[in-house]
Amino acid sequence: MDGICGIDAHDKCSVDFPGINSAKWPRVWSSSADHGPKTDVGKWIFCNRPLNMKNIVAVGFDMDYTLAQYKPETFESLAYQHTVEKLVYDLKYPSELLSWSFDSNYMVRGLVLDRKRGNILKMDCHKYVKVAYHGFKELSKEEKVGTYGNTLVCDSFDGPDYALIDTLFSLAEAYLFAQLVDFKDRNPGKLPMCVDYARLYKDVRYAVDLCHRDGTLKQKVALDPKRYINEDTSIVPMLKMLRDSGRATFLVTNSFWDYTNIVMNFLCGSIGVNGSTNFDWLQYFDVVITGSAKPSFFLEGNHANLFEVEPESGMLLNTDNGSPMPQVGNISARLLTEEKDHAWKVFQVLYVGDHIYGDILRSKKALGWRTMLVIPELEKEVQLLWELRDSRKELHFLRNERDRIEGEMHHLNQSLKLLNPDDDTRLELNLKLDELKLEREKVRLSHQEAQRKLHQKFHEPWGQLMKTGYLNSRFAHQVERFACLYTSQVSNLGLFSSDKYYRPSEDYMQHEFDIMGS
Repeated sequence: MDGICGIDAHDKCSVDFPGINSAKWPRVWSSSADHGPKTDVGKWIFCNRPLNMKNIVAVGFDMDYTLAQYKPETFESLAYQHTVEKLVYDLKYPSELLSWSFDSNYMVRGLVLDRKRGNILKMDCHKYVKVAYHGFKELSKEEKVGTYGNTLVCDSFDGPDYALIDTLFSLAEAYLFAQLVDFKDRNPGKLPMCVDYARLYKDVRYAVDLCHRDGTLKQKVALDPKRYINEDTSIVPMLKMLRDSGRATFLVTNSFWDYTNIVMNFLCGSIGVNGSTNFDWLQYFDVVITGSAKPSFFLEGNHANLFEVEPESGMLLNTDNGSPMPQVGNISARLLTEEKDHAWKVFQVLYVGDHIYGDILRSKKALGWRTMLVIPELEKEVQLLWELRDSRKELHFLRNERDRIEGEMHHLNQSLKLLNPDDDTRLELNLKLDELKLEREKVRLSHQEAQRKLHQKFHEPWGQLMKTGYLNSRFAHQVERFACLYTSQVSNLGLFSSDKYYRPSEDYMQHEFDIMGS
């Protein structure tokens, strides 16, 4: 272990990343479909941009919701419970809130909260609102269009009146916001008149921040990690595989050292007698950085000092009478290059995280790192996609059938206008038009019902995570833009060769689909 670092307590750390002269990295196994064990579709690694693992010299990991997958039914419920208590005891909300409960399955990532109106929105990749609720009441199509416009007017949804639900930790506060909106509407006398929807959200955020500041959530988790964190026995083999292949591995987390040590002991099976922790897990990382304050950690202008942690006590080692020592060098890691035979070879860093902005966007844009986004919901999503593939084919057929009928109707209408048919022919054409109108309405209703059933099979209020109707959802658009790779669990890296070349499928524009598919 070269160093344990934390912006809360660390020293300057350095690690010699393997270069071009390193020993040849061994292939663990072939990930080809024709060789080796078959991998369940829910554990596949999906590729947006080509990534050759042979060029990756270091792999970094976030901890919370990446290496450590929290159980929503316990951890998020705990966060919800403590947030409600802060609202009641610190912000003097009605005590009846204490009897409320949290449904961990209701909210999904990728939603947007309209703080001003008390609405929760799901939109497509073009930012058109397709599903909207006021509290828990679904808005009609007319209400959506009246509030958020139609295809001619589109809000950017990135101003101060909106909050993005892009992390799993945000789901509890989104659910609580919806409950408070309903409570305000149904009980106008129980909250002061000055408390509008925006104030409700502000108070929820303040209560959440209080929970983080006083450490109540992580104290509970630290006492019983197994209750709140999923065990994953594949993490250690995955880390060993990467290190055996010659890569450096590092951990960058916003959690502080004491909590990080407890969680990583649990994940790596290093907990000793009577629940005591040790530091055996450190052998799987070249550098550990705690209290990193991401995303600012990744920014070029960040000159935060690094202090070394003394593992046993958690105390700082390199301080001068309690004052930070001046920083030596820059904490921002850069791509490594080496000239050989007048050709430059680029060595890259892969960073794995769960936060689309805090982990993926910043490390990619500021440092040029390659990125992998962990999306735990993806495992269920792709399994359902496979099971419901016939339903999707039915929808595609009904959509094409509607287009065919409308094409025939257009042809008949043109015939009536341009051919000046006699009375008998005109009557025959009008009868045919009436039949087609009835057929079109029948197909429209069948398509609408099939679409509704498919939507509810994925998620009753919000539908498919990565889709809104036929278009990619806002969340899917972000994943596609910012993540080089994405998968359901970080340990899925261990299911594929450490030298694998990840390649995306070919991109198609709309005019190519039917031609290439014929």
